Amino acid sequence: MATVIMIPAPRCATWQLQSANIDRVVAIHRESFPNFFLTSLGPRFLREFYASFPSDPTGMGFVACDAQGEVLGAVVGSLNPREYFKRLLQRRWWAFGLVSLAAILRQPSFTSRLLRAVFYRGEAPAGPVRALLSSVVVARRAQGQGVGRALVQRWLAAAQARGASGCFLTTDAQNNGDVNRFYLSLGWKLEANYTTRDGRKMNRYVNDFASPESLVAG
Repeated sequence: MATVIMIPAPRCATWQLQSANIDRVVAIHRESFPNFFLTSLGPRFLREFYASFPSDPTGMGFVACDAQGEVLGAVVGSLNPREYFKRLLQRRWWAFGLVSLAAILRQPSFTSRLLRAVFYRGEAPAGPVRALLSSVVVARRAQGQGVGRALVQRWLAAAQARGASGCFLTTDAQNNGDVNRFYLSLGWKLEANYTTRDGRKMNRYVNDFASPESLVAG
């Protein structure tokens, strides 16, 4: 079983994601993923996406800040992705539609892809409900300094503290070696490979927490 080991990153501290941080997180996302589909939907869409996590009872979000308080990166996800996306669909579908209207008008074929992107649960693995780590972004100037590691470890610790049996995430299988190696280095296990409807090859990782009983038994 994977365990959470907290290793502080140099020159950064992690804090709860707040509404005041959203614009900076959106800017980091656009800088980090300029050619991704969600980025193409515009900053208003990304603002709605990131703001949905701290406003949901199962949402978990953290930012990493330097000594001056500048946000260097962020991580978001949900303790129960099924319930989170169900509420998002019920409460905020119209908001996502409005903020992505310009992109849809430019290219109507975006509509179905948009729905899959917003309400995508990451192809959850079989077994118990696991928390879903949805997004990790780190500013270019802070990459390679342990910021992403600190964010993921803080998020894992929060999920474990709130009773999750484990977590999962999905990431591109191709042309994404650094990211895949990053999660493996943190103790995530490659659980499955699959291909999306769009032909995108994905890796699914899990990080299951050791139960208190198994730790005692060990």
